[in-house]
Amino acid sequence: MTDELTLPPMPDFDPKATRRAVRRGVFRTAFIVLAALVALVLVATVGLTLVQKRGDRDQRMMDVLGTAFQLYNPAYNLHVESCCDITPWSMAFTVRGAPVRAIGGFSTNGGSTYTVQQDFFGRVGRLPLGNGANTTLSTALGNVSTGNQPKKDTRKVLARLPADLNALAVVEFARPLSTEELVAFGAKYEACPDKVVYERRPRSIPITWNDTTWERSPMVDGQIQMCSEAPRSYLQGLRAWVGLLHDYDDDNLRDFDLSLDRLRKAANEGLAYAYVDPIAKIGELRKLIEDPLVQTVRVADVTYDLNRP
Repeated sequence: MTDELTLPPMPDFDPKATRRAVRRGVFRTAFIVLAALVALVLVATVGLTLVQKRGDRDQRMMDVLGTAFQLYNPAYNLHVESCCDITPWSMAFTVRGAPVRAIGGFSTNGGSTYTVQQDFFGRVGRLPLGNGANTTLSTALGNVSTGNQPKKDTRKVLARLPADLNALAVVEFARPLSTEELVAFGAKYEACPDKVVYERRPRSIPITWNDTTWERSPMVDGQIQMCSEAPRSYLQGLRAWVGLLHDYDDDNLRDFDLSLDRLRKAANEGLAYAYVDPIAKIGELRKLIEDPLVQTVRVADVTYDLNRP
């Protein structure tokens, strides 16, 4: 005798229960997919951020782009305010700066903040300031080697100003000087070269350098120098920075109105075509402009006491 399999009776079809089951299935599937996508996005975001920070990429960005930004703006006092704002797609740092003025003159109240950014592939973004800054100092630097403002014109300007007034001045040489010649010239006239111009580039911003241009600029023998002796460490710092640049940096450098060829030439020759002094006395400028080594002097700013009798 064969036992018959007893099956439970089939329940009546319940449309509402079926719809609820379908909705639960859809929601469960959607939740799983959404969770997977969120996890994927988090992994990708963290991964790309880590890729941005790989090795010493942030430090090199500061060394190359941060320094190039200062060379791009020699008429500004600049310092890095924060580094680095890192996203999966870019790295950026902020710089605070204000136009260079004659020391002892007007306060710049800390200046303004600017952002320099490079994308995931290391290309620099749109840059602030630069050729559009149009300060009196950038104009004076752009006039180096143009023949504008000859001595006879500058003498008239200097004659109208009080001898004890501080000036921001660009002193241009009749021929480029070696570092030791520049140091001797500065000592003779008690001058303080704050920036040195290392190329002849009329009607454009030339390559300039001082100890604050690159945060890791070396000091000669690690000692503090007289301000007239500072050009020794300037050239050492310029050469050290140019030495760390690679051929692939050239594209970014051109965005800063620079090029590897110009930088290497300036560093190799090490010749001073002019210098910037932010604390020159008008009386001293009257003396040094008569030196045969001087082509001309351009006064970009002065401190003036409105209460002077």
